[in-house]
Parts: sequence; structure tokens; C-alpha cells
Amino acid sequence: MSFASLDGKTALVTGASKGIGRAIAIELAAAGAAVVVGYRTGKDDAETLAEELGARAVQADVSDPAEAKRLVEEAGDLDILVNNAGLTRDGVLARMADEDWRAVIETNLSSVFYTCRAVSRSMMRRRAGSIVNVSSIVGVHGNWGQTNYAASKAGIIGFTKSLARELGSRNVRANVVAPGYVRTQLTDVLPEEATQAMLSNTPLGRLGEPSDVAGAVRFLCSDEASFITGEVLLVDGGLGM
Repeated sequence: MSFASLDGKTALVTGASKGIGRAIAIELAAAGAAVVVGYRTGKDDAETLAEELGARAVQADVSDPAEAKRLVEEAGDLDILVNNAGLTRDGVLARMADEDWRAVIETNLSSVFYTCRAVSRSMMRRRAGSIVNVSSIVGVHGNWGQTNYAASKAGIIGFTKSLARELGSRNVRANVVAPGYVRTQLTDVLPEEATQAMLSNTPLGRLGEPSDVAGAVRFLCSDEASFITGEVLLVDGGLGM
């Protein structure tokens, strides 16, 4: 058996058509899991990834409770749930539109509630399961122009800690991975001076890669992490120290 093997387990990853979610789906499949690629947009990318992994792609808008429930039901008996779906609508609070607040909270935070609620009973009944919710360093320390995003990601942390207390007696674990600045489409469009400012505050002196986050998620999903629940694992190169 390899370290952090997921052989025989079924995993659902939301927001898996690109970026960090895509890397997580690839890593979990490499560990032996049967992966369900959840996505809202990016149908071609999701279906191509699913074909490469021998997985299934299922479309759903997880910010909608009925859609989130359907996604979990179509995924089948889940051993692993990874909530990665998210978006940003940045802007200073004084000029933030109501819709920009609601869109970020519903997609990033409410979706986690909807999917966890949908999967919790089956995991408790089987007395096994691992949930990993993807937060952000911004949810720990905040960031200028991201009050909505910071609130959603901080909410994930509090939600997950509470969930871990509720599910622990049934041997179901819930943890958080909080990435720092990771090389994705979101960071690729940042001005060079902003990127350099991040790097100067990161002890390891580089941006993270999606695979860095994926490896942490794999570990928390595995039996090697069977005594870890309610934790927040920063994958940030030391930025959050």
C-alpha cells in the first residue's frame, strides 16, 4: 500500500474543471480514488479531464441547494467530499454591489453548507468519511478589497470546525485547506508589483502550484490522517506565520 492511498474510495470534487480543483481531482485519482468531477461552467474542460482520469463529470450549480443535493446524489456513496467551488467579485466595501456580496457568499460558503448537509447522513450512517473544504489565507488574515471573499472563506473555517464536532462521534472527519497565493488564472492577471509583494512576504519565495494544494488535500482524505479533524492546514509557503 502506498502512503495516503485512496484505493476503493469514491470522491466528489466541486469546482474541478480548472485550477486547484482540477489538480485535486488528478491527485485523488492518482491515489486510487474513483473521482466525480463536479463543475458549473467549463463543460469541455471537465469532460476532457473526466475522460483522462476514467472519472465522471457532473454539472451542477452548488450555490443552489437543490442542485447541490442532486450533485451529491448523482455522485453516489461518497467516502470523500472536497468543496473547492468558488469565485471572486473584488471591490472596496463602500462601492460593493449587493449582488457581488451575495454571489460570493452563496457560491463560496452556502455551497459548502448545501453539499455537506447532503452528504452528512450517509457518511454518519456508514460511520466513515472525510470532508475537506478549501478556504484561503484571505479567510485567515483578510485582504484589501475582498471583504466578501474574506467573509466567505473565514465562514468556511468556522463552519468546518463546528461540523467536525458534530460528526466526530460517527468517525466522519472535516478539515480545511487554506491556500496562500497559488499560480492560477486569478493570480496570472495580477500586476507584476503585486506578485512581487506577495513573494517578498512568502518565506519560501515562490507562488504555490495547484499540485501543492492537491497533495495536502490527498493527505487529509487518507487514512493516514484518521486522527485529524477540525484543523486548518495553511498551504502558503509560510505567508501566514
